Amino acid sequence: MIANVSKIPVSVLIPAKDEELNLPACLSSLVRADEVFLVDSQSKDRTCEIAEEFGAKVVQFYFNGRWPKKKNWSLENLPFRNEWVLIVDCDERIPPELWDEIELAIQNKNYQGFYLNRQVYFLGTWIRHGGKYPDWNLRLFQHKLGRYENLNTEEIPNTGDNEVHEHVILEGLAGYLKQDMIHEDYRDIYHWIERHNRYSNWDAKVYYNLLAVKDNSGTIGANFFGNAVQRKRFLKTVWVRLPCKPLLRFIMFYFIQFGFLDGKAGYIYGRLLSQYEYQIGVKLYELRRFGGKLNKSSKSAIPNESER
Repeated sequence: MIANVSKIPVSVLIPAKDEELNLPACLSSLVRADEVFLVDSQSKDRTCEIAEEFGAKVVQFYFNGRWPKKKNWSLENLPFRNEWVLIVDCDERIPPELWDEIELAIQNKNYQGFYLNRQVYFLGTWIRHGGKYPDWNLRLFQHKLGRYENLNTEEIPNTGDNEVHEHVILEGLAGYLKQDMIHEDYRDIYHWIERHNRYSNWDAKVYYNLLAVKDNSGTIGANFFGNAVQRKRFLKTVWVRLPCKPLLRFIMFYFIQFGFLDGKAGYIYGRLLSQYEYQIGVKLYELRRFGGKLNKSSKSAIPNESER
């Protein structure tokens, strides 16, 4: 099923689990890649079969519950035959014009990596406002020089086996590509809520670590005057201490950042983000009451006086 097109010397890494709905469109957009690896977590649907039909190399990842997670494990262990790796999620697509830019970018000896911007679609609508665009991600880099940071969240259950919000730490200089990648999940709202229930476990632990002033060595630090990721980290250190965050999240998204311009989809997305922020807050409260655990049965100490 691979088209007869000239190949670009890039190895694509796709982390996957039960992605038969999204995978065909994703793989169809990757026909210009010289090599495609799909790293699977024992899918129960046709994920692996579809990947093999498109000529992708399927590798199974067995998570031990700790570190490394799927992407870092893949960067360490897969036999990439190209210097450059492009990381693409199953609900993402690489348009032809972006491939043209990638082909030229990897020939630039001044950069060891490149940030890609994402257009996020929700209910068929491009969520262009509410702070969702631009959405820069370091996805294209020389695989020997980039690894995902460890934010010390792996002991929290039900966060999944894949790095989702962690960022790549690159030994080198990163540029920015002009053409966008597309992010559109073909699954329904049920899966969005289910996925963000897991993500809120992860975010609650990140908030907990920020409040506890945990060691952040080996991560991308917080710096208001740094790059986009560092500025976002700095703002999160302020955000975590604010009251009424679910309401603030909706006001920020829908009114201050003009999410209302994205119509009904923008309103629904903003409400879901507010609900997501509430979930994070409840789980953070649980973490603080039970000594950093989301399962109080494993907690033996008495809550701090200030948390009663």
